[in-house]
Amino acid sequence: MGVRVAALAAYVEDRIDELQCGEVERRDERFEEMIGRQSRFMFRVAFSLLRNRHDAEDAVQEAFLKVYRSEAWLRMQNEKGFLARTVWRVALDYLPRAQERTLDISEMQLATSDGPGGEWLSPEQNAVDENERTVLRRLIDALPEDLRQPLVLASIEEMTSREVAEAMGIPEGTVRTRVMRARAELKRRFVAMKGQR
Repeated sequence: MGVRVAALAAYVEDRIDELQCGEVERRDERFEEMIGRQSRFMFRVAFSLLRNRHDAEDAVQEAFLKVYRSEAWLRMQNEKGFLARTVWRVALDYLPRAQERTLDISEMQLATSDGPGGEWLSPEQNAVDENERTVLRRLIDALPEDLRQPLVLASIEEMTSREVAEAMGIPEGTVRTRVMRARAELKRRFVAMKGQR
């Protein structure tokens, strides 16, 4: 009888180990799927703050590592908001290092060969559009950080006010106010710049 109990106990332990391994594999698969869905978004959030490709990539990797270790991702209700907040906080730690470097405009390349309606643009029109995008990027980069950051997240990254608020740790109304002020300031600077030409 003692041999049977020992064998049964060993069998149960083996089954528990198998189930736990299967659970871990399923959890890891879910995490990998989340990385596939959200890594580009998280990179854009980190880059919008750091404006340096290498620091943004490092921040994303560190954020995913923190999320995986804490297992908080298993309980999150708003995946995009939760991950934006996590990578934003990690990127803030990289900020002093990133500010010491100069911004490489080529990292922010937004050029496209198609127009808004999908039509082909001439080389001359591409050059004009690229020049306008470069000017706009410089104007955005020149904004004070408290205006630039929510503007980039809301307008360029197309995050909702709630997601931006969650990512930055500020009230949603403050996000809307800052985005509105940033747009007004951009318009003022653009008009002033055009007037100087």
